[in-house]
Amino acid sequence: MARYRAAARGDAAVMLLDGVHLVADALAAHLHIGDAAVAADVGTDRDIAALVGRLRDAKVDVVTATAPVMAALSPVRSSSPIVALADRPAASMAQLFTTPAPLIVLAIDVQDPGNLGAIVRVAEAGGASGVIVSGTSADPFGWKALRGSMGSALRVPLVSGGTAAALTELRRRGCRIIATAPRDGRSVFDVDLRTPIAIAIGSEGSGLDPALLASADERVTIPMQAPVESLNAAVTAALIVYEARRQRLLNS
Repeated sequence: MARYRAAARGDAAVMLLDGVHLVADALAAHLHIGDAAVAADVGTDRDIAALVGRLRDAKVDVVTATAPVMAALSPVRSSSPIVALADRPAASMAQLFTTPAPLIVLAIDVQDPGNLGAIVRVAEAGGASGVIVSGTSADPFGWKALRGSMGSALRVPLVSGGTAAALTELRRRGCRIIATAPRDGRSVFDVDLRTPIAIAIGSEGSGLDPALLASADERVTIPMQAPVESLNAAVTAALIVYEARRQRLLNS
């Protein structure tokens, strides 16, 4: 039980998979799952029984737990019927550059794990090459972020590191830095997003650092009707990723 609690806090090298969807996605992604616990009261639920069978086929140690134990293992208010511990996926910077025109999302100081998870989900849905998480951002493999990504974090190349090092490496590899700003930037619909780019998304409260905004290759703003002044970080990422996707599909 202590290992599950440590994973839920982000204190462990493994990650907590909470719920049927994430456990199934981890299996599909061929991640190493160390052990799992399933609620004793799931009865004859076919989906869970099938998932338990797949886990056991993969040589995962599966234990049956009472409702109070599952409540302690699962971090959500209404405990999930199955939880597991798995190794975190490991990606290298090189995996983000396997196409001629990579589209990378750079999440800087995105502290809300739900927002960060949604950004990772958007990156996968919009066909991005991968995600870099930097600064004081939440742990992308924490249980809240994993649930927010709906499993995308288990599939999308995801790299964590310092912001300055990430920017240096992106520029070295030929990426233009597209910095998002709530105002005073070029409209995102007027910017060429077909070249190798990294879309920098800042924190929920203060956005991107002024120095980064000043040094970026392009500063973009999403047009908004007054009196709205800003958008959620994940919504911002979604709009820009899909504008990049639209431009690239038209150009193909």
